[in-house]
Amino acid sequence: MKTLFAASAAVLALVVATPVLAQVERREIGNQILENVPVAPASIRETLARYQNARSASFGDWLPGGGMVIGTRFGNTNQLHLVAAPGADRSQITFYEEPVASPRVLPGGRILFSKDTGGDEWFQLFLREPDGKTTQLTETGVRNVSPTWSKDGTVLVWSRAVKGSADYDVVMRDASGATKVIFKGQGQVSPLALSPDGKTVLLGRYFSIAESKRWLLDVASGKLTELNPSKTKIAYGGGRFTPDGRSVLLLSDEGSDVLRLIQIDLATGTKANISGDRNWGVESFALSDDGRVLAYSVNEDGFSKLVVQDFVTRRALPQPDLPAGVISGLGFSPDGAKLGFSLATATAASDAWSWGVTDGKLERWTASELGGLDPKALAAPALVRYPSFDKRSIPALIYKPKLAQGRKAPVIIDIHGGPEGQSRPTFNTFSQHAVAELGAAVIIPNVRGSTGYGKTYLNLDNAEKREDSVKDIGALLDWIKTQPDLDPSRVVVSGGSYGGYMSLAVMTHYSDRMAGGIELFGISNFVSFLQNTEAYRRDLRRAEYGDERDPKMLKVFEVISPMNNVGKITKPMLVMQGWNDPRVPKSESDQIVAKLRERGVETWYVQFKDEGHGFRKKVNNDRRREVEVQFLTKLFGLDAAK
Repeated sequence: MKTLFAASAAVLALVVATPVLAQVERREIGNQILENVPVAPASIRETLARYQNARSASFGDWLPGGGMVIGTRFGNTNQLHLVAAPGADRSQITFYEEPVASPRVLPGGRILFSKDTGGDEWFQLFLREPDGKTTQLTETGVRNVSPTWSKDGTVLVWSRAVKGSADYDVVMRDASGATKVIFKGQGQVSPLALSPDGKTVLLGRYFSIAESKRWLLDVASGKLTELNPSKTKIAYGGGRFTPDGRSVLLLSDEGSDVLRLIQIDLATGTKANISGDRNWGVESFALSDDGRVLAYSVNEDGFSKLVVQDFVTRRALPQPDLPAGVISGLGFSPDGAKLGFSLATATAASDAWSWGVTDGKLERWTASELGGLDPKALAAPALVRYPSFDKRSIPALIYKPKLAQGRKAPVIIDIHGGPEGQSRPTFNTFSQHAVAELGAAVIIPNVRGSTGYGKTYLNLDNAEKREDSVKDIGALLDWIKTQPDLDPSRVVVSGGSYGGYMSLAVMTHYSDRMAGGIELFGISNFVSFLQNTEAYRRDLRRAEYGDERDPKMLKVFEVISPMNNVGKITKPMLVMQGWNDPRVPKSESDQIVAKLRERGVETWYVQFKDEGHGFRKKVNNDRRREVEVQFLTKLFGLDAAK
């Protein structure tokens, strides 16, 4: 596909800009709907197969006998598997059409997990017994999240939301199997931990990325006591009781620009900074069941650093020498001897690993297949920074192809969602394929408003400052022009969710500098989005984007919403959407597609009837990538037959 057409860049731009007024061509393939999408050449599907068949695995929890439960995919969706030892076979134990997530092992070897239907995010909780018998614990039609349990595993607590409500109740299931509401919450309330004696629940409420609270709920009386009351906004993360029940560990940005790991004494309220003063924030932590060993992960410029220490003496213990990448899912084995986690790097898919706390042994439990790809040939991204309109430095990862001297690579700008998100150096088949097969460079920026760089950076795009993040992409376009090996005449922007909004916004501001845009389940109008997103999310999104009921903010939305600026988009667009999306409803994509076509802009539209916010089934992700490659091949002027 690296062979260029003979057409000059100027002629290519003219062809791309020509309005397409033809009738919509529609194809349905199973649960997939493709509009104005040509039939893909066999060569595209064959080349993509090597990338799309790459697998990954994630650490879930430890089994009583020393094995692991992991998540991985061998068919169309992620399912649960057991692994007895490092390198042992993966034994599949769930067999659903829908993906299974969040496995946790309860005492006795029972496994608690979560599953929704068609990506609708109305999660149900299931309990699998060691003999394989599985029971649905929750009521279909309600949303059940954040389960925690007693020390002996007989009592479960979780939060539950119903259709049309923004409030979560806290539900308890006792040893007899009886269920009752123990707290009627307001907003997004979640149980985080149950005290060792089972008498107290640590509750959290999320208001926004910049503000959350923690309370102690007395189960018997229903009395609620705020933990660490403060008049200033504090962002917390996670939370658990120490084994003696006398204190709580959690992440907090109180008095800091980044999250730190702190310990709060419940009797005195005294706070201790466990992770120390660091320039980068702590992202996750785990404590062994006996309270002796602590582990936490620090996000250093997108890369994870794992810290292991004696929790009692605060002494540093031997640290694993890990490949540069991203760690998730920390969890100690029941005896505290091993720490399990998932690790992904830019050139290796996520796998399950363990670190021997006492013997210092690093072990890789799974070795996920790369679908026939040569690991040595994969591209590693470089971390770069470029100046924006206000001189602020914007971080970005860039993947580059190997080019003959004098050649310039087309560019894909891939913007993460959130907006409270961060693009990190994990294995990305889209980037690897684009570099190796399309000869394109992929730039993944973390524009202002991204997490991972402290709360000052995080708040730079709030409310009326929303389009400052779009200006960061304008500055990136300026930077691309200065690079001798990048082609500024062939740049495509891509993004999903909030990144989909960013893609549309970039196309309204800089259409003359773009070859086209790819938008996946993105916000096209902030007002209609806020009115139609699921009730349990609405106020949380208003806290980030602004409240459309405020006349001042409404005026801002009228100015910046892509639907109100669609006339500025003159280059082709590819839009993709799941029918069951509770976050950014399908109506957001429908209305932007209709408006683009009304104005004669070439618009490809792909819909998945059995997906929600993101595409989790292999058959749909294969189609997604196929169409993206077709679209990019056309815009970059490549020969699809090569």
